[in-house]
Amino acid sequence: MGGITTSIGALVPSVKSELPEEPSTAPPSTSTAPEEDRGAVDAEKDVLCPICMQIIKDAFLTACGHSFCYMCIVTHLQNKNDCPCCSHFLTKTHLYPNFLLNKLLAKTSARQIAKTSTPIEQLRQALEQGCEASVKELESLLHILVEKKKKMEQEEAETNMQILLDFLVFLKKKKLDELNEIQSDLQYIKQDIHAVEKRRIELYHRRDRYAPKMRMLSNDPHSKSLWPSLMDKHRDTTTVSRATTAPDQVRLSCSLSKIQKVDLRSSASPLTPWKDASGASDNQNLTPSGLALARKRRVHAQFNELQDCYLQKRRYWSKLHSTKQERDSPGVTREGYTEGLEDFQSVLSTFTRYSRLQVVAELRQGDLFHSANIVSSIEFDRDDELFATAGVSRRIKVFEFSSVVNEPAGVQCPVAEMMTRSKLSCLSWNKCTKSHIASSDYEGIVTVWDVTTRQSVMEYEEHEKRAWSVDFSPTEPSMLVSGSDDCKVKVWCTKQEASALNIDMKANICSVKYNPGSSVHIAVGSADHNIYYYDLRNISQPLHTLGGHRKAVSYVKFLSNNELGSASTDNTLRLWDVKENVPLRIFRGHANEKNFVGLSVNSEYLACGSETNEVYAYHKAISRPAAWHRFVNSGGDEAEEEPVSYFISAVCWKSDSPTMLTANSQGTIKVLVLAP
Repeated sequence: MGGITTSIGALVPSVKSELPEEPSTAPPSTSTAPEEDRGAVDAEKDVLCPICMQIIKDAFLTACGHSFCYMCIVTHLQNKNDCPCCSHFLTKTHLYPNFLLNKLLAKTSARQIAKTSTPIEQLRQALEQGCEASVKELESLLHILVEKKKKMEQEEAETNMQILLDFLVFLKKKKLDELNEIQSDLQYIKQDIHAVEKRRIELYHRRDRYAPKMRMLSNDPHSKSLWPSLMDKHRDTTTVSRATTAPDQVRLSCSLSKIQKVDLRSSASPLTPWKDASGASDNQNLTPSGLALARKRRVHAQFNELQDCYLQKRRYWSKLHSTKQERDSPGVTREGYTEGLEDFQSVLSTFTRYSRLQVVAELRQGDLFHSANIVSSIEFDRDDELFATAGVSRRIKVFEFSSVVNEPAGVQCPVAEMMTRSKLSCLSWNKCTKSHIASSDYEGIVTVWDVTTRQSVMEYEEHEKRAWSVDFSPTEPSMLVSGSDDCKVKVWCTKQEASALNIDMKANICSVKYNPGSSVHIAVGSADHNIYYYDLRNISQPLHTLGGHRKAVSYVKFLSNNELGSASTDNTLRLWDVKENVPLRIFRGHANEKNFVGLSVNSEYLACGSETNEVYAYHKAISRPAAWHRFVNSGGDEAEEEPVSYFISAVCWKSDSPTMLTANSQGTIKVLVLAP
């Protein structure tokens, strides 16, 4: 696109490779060598050619008394007519063979070979040189060699057989273990098939019982006449309640109803018509049977991963009950399912329910020809009624979510706006005090704002470099934590001006996050490719160090008290169990190699951006994307957009609903909903 500058966002810090240590200049330790070795070294120096500095080969003597390799001195005399040692006049006619030196060099070479060669080589050399031996001695020697050969062959055969036997025994054990595991899995599957078929028959019987009643009600004129009166009664009740409500309460209730309306739309019947801004319409207006068929296709498309998920959950619950000595009485739910089957059914239903991200609303903050459009952070408040945005524009803008969803794009104005001195990197709403929000910026300043008064409550300026992340404690409203390029994590209290705690790290800090169930546990994403899980009561060393990413960890977010999601510039997301200190899953599909592209999680899904200007949603049990959406350029012509011009810069789920906010480096904010 002509005239549009390529948006360059904040790059994820990386650790510079350490310089290799310089070799030590200290002289090596010396030990006293035997006099014989010294003499041998001196003698070897005396027989070196002054030209090639190697032991002389085919020695020739000059008229001035110096010896050289024949080829060395001949080559020298082709260019000059002097001795290389004393510069005496010299030609080829003044060269003479040095027979004595050649004989000495031959003997020296033979002694050297004899010293370094093995006994077998020495024997072979002695025989080749004509060493005299009787027939009886040779027969005795041959007998010894034959016996030695047989013994070595026997030992080698025994070793080979032992290795082969060990391999076969290990292979048999492994296959038996696999067979036992497969038999156990088949037993689980048979039990679950029986439980599901039994449950399906119950549902069919229930449907058969209810169908005649529904037909009777639909044909009963008395029941039909009740519907208008009920509707009038409901309308009258609504009118009275509105009349007795204060103006502010009316406005609040309207806002809440609009928000609920959006959530209802997101989980509405599949028959509800949708209009996706990206033009996706594969599953629109499908019949129930068509939707069921589409969900079955999704199962077959991800069958291998769903299979692994089912077996993993089934084995886990079975092992859990066996350790509690409840093998004969496993946990059974109200529907007759085992806990493992019910757990997997929850994954299967949520994963197959959605296939795409639907655009509900769009908000454009940026100027098409202005580069300062990147939204670095976007966050919902405690009640999901308001959301705030911040970025390189040095402004915190607070919007009412219901207004953005229900009003035209041209009249969507922020309800509050705060100016800052520097570009902003991160926002965090207070989980208890609704009007308080914290920000971190490129100057390392952490600020707590009051949205109602639009004024700062506290400013912390202890960080020496850019602060990338800030987070309020979910259980202690006065506590917050921040991380910076100065390799420090600082814990703050809004009741005091200085930091309450300081953790010195070895690398840049890209992200910090409180555990949602604790005020003393935090996760730290570092540029050294690791995640550190700290207990703030003992910061001498982390509780766990989670390693696996190949590049800087740009975000860390908690799905639950034990599940932690992370994003990295190695193009992956990862899921961890911080209680057991084990990796759970790796998610691939998006592209992220240099920019902060956002990460948001809820109890079931992870969402992140991509440097291809796309948003990706992953179910936590499946490593491939469940849905994605591509942003188009401002002109709406996707074909003309440069593929690397823009990238997604921030994402945020609306609590545990299928609704999310997402923004890109062009300044465009979209409300997206997971749809069938």
